Amino acid sequence: MTGEFTGLAAVVTGGGSGIGLATARLLAARGASVACLDLDPSGVPAPLLGVRCDVTDPTSVTAAVTDAATRLGGLDVLVNNAGTGARGTVEANPDEEWHRVFDVNVVGMVRVTRAALPHLRRSAHAAIVNIGSIAASTGLPDRALYGATKGAVQALTLAMAADHVGEGIRVTCVNPGTVDTPWVRRLIDAADDPTAELAALRARQPTGRLVAATEVAAAVAYLAGPSAGATTGTVLAVDGGMHSLRLRAPAKN
Repeated sequence: MTGEFTGLAAVVTGGGSGIGLATARLLAARGASVACLDLDPSGVPAPLLGVRCDVTDPTSVTAAVTDAATRLGGLDVLVNNAGTGARGTVEANPDEEWHRVFDVNVVGMVRVTRAALPHLRRSAHAAIVNIGSIAASTGLPDRALYGATKGAVQALTLAMAADHVGEGIRVTCVNPGTVDTPWVRRLIDAADDPTAELAALRARQPTGRLVAATEVAAAVAYLAGPSAGATTGTVLAVDGGMHSLRLRAPAKN
């Protein structure tokens, strides 16, 4: 599959680190020309193209997508990865925080997609992959706001898939579990007991470990690739079995 994306152009939002950067690197390794849209693209390595983009600013989004499509010679794949987190129950976050996180995680995805659609319509291999979360389908403590946004992302994915299948644009979603990214590591380090927090996050995934960003990237590459031409409206969990497995604890002697 090394050359599966040869001749194709991809845009990855939030491509400056974590899942976004891992995805951009994999798509490039498989032949794609890739632009990473990020608030801070300064660390984006060659041959990836770093483009500054604030997904909460319509002007910034339009300029960034237009710039990327122009420099890449078109657009075939969009990976909507940019997002932010939030902790707390439904009582914990003020209205302003609800609006801010929805603006990034949901409306930001809408803005980028809206700007990309005219370019994607000209592609014979158009695909959009949205990055959601297992929080869309699994109740997690202290994740009311975050889970609500990711539930919206999953619903949005299905609606987009229905709207654009007739145009030859496939839309899918990847729902990761807890991924070992710089953002997650910062959350762990901020806990009262980072060692215990890391152990708890590992334990809630049946595999007993955090998901690697490269594993999420591999799922994105599959869904975005031409070989997945019959796949649309699909939500793929990459979560170490967290969503679907209920393992019995070992019997105590």
